[in-house]
Amino acid sequence: MNRLRVVHTSTFRYAAPVQASYNEARMTPVSQAGQTVVSSRFEAQPHTWSYEYRDYWGTAVTAFEVLVPHESMVITAEHVVEVREPAPPRAVLGWDALGTDEVRDRMAEFLADTPTTAAPDEVAELARASAEGFEPSDAAVAVCEALRDRVEYIPGVTTVHTPAAEAWAARAGVCQDVAHLALGALRSVGIPARYVSGYLHPTRGGEVGQTVTGESHAWVEWWVGDWVAYDPTNRVPAGEHHVVLARGRSYDDVAPLRGIYAGSGTQHLDVEVRITREA
Repeated sequence: MNRLRVVHTSTFRYAAPVQASYNEARMTPVSQAGQTVVSSRFEAQPHTWSYEYRDYWGTAVTAFEVLVPHESMVITAEHVVEVREPAPPRAVLGWDALGTDEVRDRMAEFLADTPTTAAPDEVAELARASAEGFEPSDAAVAVCEALRDRVEYIPGVTTVHTPAAEAWAARAGVCQDVAHLALGALRSVGIPARYVSGYLHPTRGGEVGQTVTGESHAWVEWWVGDWVAYDPTNRVPAGEHHVVLARGRSYDDVAPLRGIYAGSGTQHLDVEVRITREA
């Protein structure tokens, strides 16, 4: 078990005073099997109103607005979370059971592609070849590994809105791109899959009390009778170094910050994630 303190700070600076802004933040983890939120704090400065709710996918959302002129805005999310290695799936289905109308209807949202996850024909063919001879659970791992073998991790070659097809064409991207490609590939062979956003402690067995620069991270979960979490970028099951924030069909459902502002000029964003292993 890991007890992790995560401090995520986003600082917006505007070229000219902003008269108002309206925002949604998905930066608060929720307690679930294998993850317990010990404490949580979300603060936006300045702000004049806020409201918390759960969205359609079960993610904790803080909606807030700023109705006073401001030249900067600082958003701080600080959480202490206990994370355990996941329990093995309680049920594992074969291809026949996974392909029933009942399952496909229930999991339809996680079998249908979005504009950012649609698998190019080449990726779908790779997925079929990689899955051949395996039952769905092992096939999912094989598909993710085959994709990762062909996509190099290179920051800066894509953006948060880059479709999986473009990342595949470049054979490069970051964790978000690998997750989008994995989702499209898994769905193309009939395995329901969803996008997960959160944080990753970069060091396995990191020293207790040491604060490190952490990462906002993305991985996937597939359903084979139960949900299984896997980090295709790092080729490992997602476990006690991963803190879950949000789930959805793709990044578009889980963006950590989304909003609009009234004012002229551009904005500049600085993001810092610091993670301390407390136990």
